[in-house]
Amino acid sequence: MPSAFENTIRKYQSGFHPVMAINKDKDHLLHLDFTEENKELTAAVIDDTQRFSAYIEHKIASAGCRYGIGGYDENRTVYSRSAHFSGQPGEEPRRLHLGIDVWGPSGTPVYAFMGGMVHSYAFNDQFGDYGATLILLHQLDGMPFYTLYGHVSLPDIQKVSTGQYVSIGQEIAHFGKPEENGHWPPHLHFQIILDMELKEGDYPGVCKYSEREKYLANCPDPDLILQLMRYAK
Repeated sequence: MPSAFENTIRKYQSGFHPVMAINKDKDHLLHLDFTEENKELTAAVIDDTQRFSAYIEHKIASAGCRYGIGGYDENRTVYSRSAHFSGQPGEEPRRLHLGIDVWGPSGTPVYAFMGGMVHSYAFNDQFGDYGATLILLHQLDGMPFYTLYGHVSLPDIQKVSTGQYVSIGQEIAHFGKPEENGHWPPHLHFQIILDMELKEGDYPGVCKYSEREKYLANCPDPDLILQLMRYAK
C-alpha cells in the first residue's frame, strides 16, 4: 500500500523538473549492477578509481547510453573498497544502498526538481564517502522532506549558504571529479530522506542489511522524483 509520502509525490510528480538533462524521446540509461552477481567487478577494478571509472565509461558507451543508473535497495560488493563502510572488526559492514546513482561525466549539471531551501552541506572528504554533499529541504502539502546530492563538485557547496532558497529548474550542482567526490567514478548519488535525525551535511547513503527495513522506510525510492528508471536498459 503506498505511503502518504508516495501518494503526495505522485500527485505532483508530473510537474517536477528533470534532475539532469535527458531527451526522453531518444536517450537511454544503462542499468549498472554493483552486486556480487557482476563478476566483471573484480577487486582489481573496484580498488583502482581510474580503472573503475574507465569500466563504467566503457559500459555506458558500449551500450549507446547517455548515463548509467541504478542502485536503490541494492546490496553492493563495491563498498569493500573503503574502510568507511566496514565498521569495527567483527561488525556487520554497510552494503545496502539507499539512493539511486546516475553515472556520467564530471561536470554534468544537476537541477532542482522543485523549489526548496538549502538545509545543509559539507565536504565529507574520506575515501569512499560522499565528498561534496548538498542537502535541500522541500515541502509538499505541508509534508517536509529532504533530498541529498552526494559526490558533487566542491565549488558547488562553496557558493551556497544554509537557508538559501532554491528555485525549480535551478542549476544547483555538478557531478564531481574523483578528488572531490570521495574518490569515486563521477556520478550523482540522489536520495530522499524523510527524517534527517538532526544530522547536517550528511546522512547514511549505505546501511547494514540488518537495518534495511528501518532505513528504506526513511529513504523512499528516489525514482519517485527522478522518474528515470523507465529509460534504463
